[in-house]
Amino acid sequence: MSRNVARVYVEAPLAPGRRESLQGGAANHVARVLRLRAGDPLTLFDGRGGEYAAQIEAIRKDAVWVVVGEHAARERESPLPVTLAQGISRGERMDWVIQKATELGVARIAPLLTERSVVHLDAQQARKRVQHWTAIAIAACEQSGRTRVPKIESPLALQAFLDMGSEGERIVLSPHGSRHLAEIPTPLSAATVLIGPEGGLAPAEAEAAVRAHFVPMRMGPRILRTETAAVCALTLLQHRFGDL
Repeated sequence: MSRNVARVYVEAPLAPGRRESLQGGAANHVARVLRLRAGDPLTLFDGRGGEYAAQIEAIRKDAVWVVVGEHAARERESPLPVTLAQGISRGERMDWVIQKATELGVARIAPLLTERSVVHLDAQQARKRVQHWTAIAIAACEQSGRTRVPKIESPLALQAFLDMGSEGERIVLSPHGSRHLAEIPTPLSAATVLIGPEGGLAPAEAEAAVRAHFVPMRMGPRILRTETAAVCALTLLQHRFGDL
């Protein structure tokens, strides 16, 4: 029985015939977690579309050398580009949102600092957190078959995000919304979904979102946790307008 070929993200642009060196976490994953050996096949992608067949040439102490083969123009991106504007939640909750949003095909994630956020980040902490979240998104792409890594923005204050403007249908999830998420009219070419942190958006923040042309929408009679709301909203949108 053939086994699944491991998929590995490479930040540098790939091209058939090149020898590439996998280092750091990618090399450790290939050599120590997957325990692959010279001669084993890999699938590589660089986030620029499609993926490449590859073969391990050698495994060294600090690097895995591979030979890049043929490019396959496979695309598994959703036809609906969605931006998830997510109030930053604590620890593993936010990590889980990043992972599941990536699996569900989100194109962009904007982490937001809000009035009720329990997480506070200085500039250095924000940079480290974005690196951490990006690594989670890359791993989710490797697992799910995506060939493009969603863009994860630096954390922004909610008002700064609202001032930037947003693409497509603007939705703010609210248990008090007058419309249901399933009632969005067709066609829909893009969407931005705004979700508060654990404690939700403060009343003034919700009003600011409405002034920025976000439509308050609900998903049902029950109040969902922030991480549950993100997955449910993305699933509904992808089912109606995307590729689920």
